[in-house]
Amino acid sequence: MPLEAGLLQILACPACHAPLTDATSADEPELICTGKDCGLAYPVRDGIPVLLVDEARRPA
Repeated sequence: MPLEAGLLQILACPACHAPLTDATSADEPELICTGKDCGLAYPVRDGIPVLLVDEARRPA
């Protein structure tokens, strides 16, 4: 389930405060940080973004 556009406008990466982009696929819903030096991927579980740095996936 994609996130609402209004929600994406107010969410920011907790690590660097850059905006997040919705990179939801059929298998893994996640939000990706748009910061150049950050790029963390935060999971979305049951339609709720988990914005914890400890839960984020590091960029490949």
